[in-house]
Amino acid sequence: MSFSTLRVTLGRIILVAGVLVLLFIPYLLWGTGVATSRAQEDLRRQFAAAQHLHHVATPVPPPVATAVAPVVAPVIPAPAPGGPVGIISIPKIAVSMAVIEGTDAEQLRSGPGHYPGTPLPGEAGNVAIAGHRTTYLHPFYDLDRLVPGDTINLVTVQGLFVYRVTSSRSVDPSDVGVVAPTPTPMLTLTTCSPRYSATQRLVVQADLVADVLTGTSPVVPIPGAASTPGTATRAAASPAPVHQQWWPAVLWGLAVAGLATAIWAAALRFRGGRRAAIIVVGLTTWLVVVYAFFGALAPLLPASF
Repeated sequence: MSFSTLRVTLGRIILVAGVLVLLFIPYLLWGTGVATSRAQEDLRRQFAAAQHLHHVATPVPPPVATAVAPVVAPVIPAPAPGGPVGIISIPKIAVSMAVIEGTDAEQLRSGPGHYPGTPLPGEAGNVAIAGHRTTYLHPFYDLDRLVPGDTINLVTVQGLFVYRVTSSRSVDPSDVGVVAPTPTPMLTLTTCSPRYSATQRLVVQADLVADVLTGTSPVVPIPGAASTPGTATRAAASPAPVHQQWWPAVLWGLAVAGLATAIWAAALRFRGGRRAAIIVVGLTTWLVVVYAFFGALAPLLPASF
């Protein structure tokens, strides 16, 4: 291979790499939300079906905060991993999303995730929920705007639960104490901090201040679980480990490179309309493969949390 050919080849590689970098940024910010939107629709349908089974398909009335402590919901089994826990809404930052059971990388791509091992919303103890900050519809993008006194609403098959923010702070990602059991019913929301980084975790905590229990949810006791108000009902959970699988990203990356090379070579062989057709069809196919490549690559990046 001559120096001229090597220089041209290297230039093409740098050009394709530059295009991929430019495309990857909007993919992270907006493209990741496409799959999340579909997942959210599915989770909402599943939750509506669960409400129907528990005879609470109609909206519950808004709770009224009083001097009397809210009634703690009875302990019921958590949904299966990947199932809907309920709907979280945060009026101040215009958030309304279905919460999924689980906090691994795949589950958090569907929406905010409930930490397995922590109580369900409305139950006694520390309810913990994690969410993405800048990707996958970025549900917790503005979580840092919450201040003491702001409200967070959670609807489950057991009713509607209102939490009032008490604190907001950043901690090290290894600090799992923020999701530890507590003697009082409270809520902990976690996300990455600062935006576009995973160097710390932003933690917002809130106390249960009001609720409306439907009173129609069947209570299935969990062996060994306590249901006494004000005590933790499940062991605290650590953040789910991220199992990095590089091979899908590597394979899709090779497909991107191979297809780009094939399109380039084919375009050089023809002229006129045939070349234009090859470029249009080839680039369309290439962009589809690039989208799949980005989908495999994004979960491997810490900042994509």
